[in-house]
Order: sequence, then C-alpha cells, then structure tokens
Amino acid sequence: MANTPQAKKRIRRNERRAEINGNRVGRIRTFVKKVESALAAGDKEAATVALAAVQPELQRGVAKGVLHKNTASRKFSRLTKRLASL
Repeated sequence: MANTPQAKKRIRRNERRAEINGNRVGRIRTFVKKVESALAAGDKEAATVALAAVQPELQRGVAKGVLHKNTASRKFSRLTKRLASL
C-alpha cells in the first residue's frame, strides 16, 4: 500500500487517467465499428463517410498516447483496403 502522500496522489491520478483513456479508446472503437458495419452491409457511401471520420479519431488517439502510431496506421490501412475491395 502507498505510504507517502506522493504515492497516494499517483494512485488517484492513475485512476482518473485510466478512466479518461478508456473512454478515448471506446470512442475510437465506436468509430471503427461504424466503418465495419457499413462495410458488412456493402454500403460504400456510408463506409466512405465513416472512414473519413475514423481517421482523425485514430490520429487523436495516437497524439493522446492511447494508441501506438503503427497500430493506428494498421487499422486505417486495413479498413481502407476493405473499402477498396467493395
């Protein structure tokens, strides 16, 4: 258990940051799912619009430190490839 005031503060801060970061990742997942559902339905127009919305979300996740840049690139690349194959 944390004994020093600074260690106690770090625990409080880590809990707050974990909640915020979890919300960020969940938001990104929601945007990705919109693209995937449009792709599954075969709706190229909706998938294109959703893909345009997911790209800045992925980049924001990278900037905020919740996603690695290669992970975001890979996700975007795979979604783009699936859209092109429609």
